[in-house]
Amino acid sequence: MQQTLILVLVLLAGMGQPVQIAANSELRQAIKSPILSALISFAVGATVLLVLMFCGILGGRGKPAGAVGAPWWSWIGGICGAFSVVIAIIALPKSNAATVIAFTILGQLSASIAVDHFGWLRVPQVRINASRIIGAVLLVAGAFLIHRK
Repeated sequence: MQQTLILVLVLLAGMGQPVQIAANSELRQAIKSPILSALISFAVGATVLLVLMFCGILGGRGKPAGAVGAPWWSWIGGICGAFSVVIAIIALPKSNAATVIAFTILGQLSASIAVDHFGWLRVPQVRINASRIIGAVLLVAGAFLIHRK
């Protein structure tokens, strides 16, 4: 895919996160459980992914048998995703969508800088430099400014 198209899709995916958090939080209110709300959300998502996979959309059908040879840490993505969704469901009623997303992005950026710097998880190594530090500091400031009412 073209780099610009990929960045637009990432932007759209990011725009969907506050919608996802609000929808899951509303579902939580209806069913009285953040875990069940997340489970239903993942079940709907899994159904959509199955349809996309069987249609060969966005990357083909894949080779499920290849999962056996994947490194152990490649399996923790689902755990991270489940934790993220449940915590967002719990946090939204006590905060607001902008604050939840700002701190989510702050956490993502902090971990991403470390993963990039050390080249963990087979990610291309990109060392920390002054511009990355300044960007992170500005993001921290932005997260706290967004949190202020």
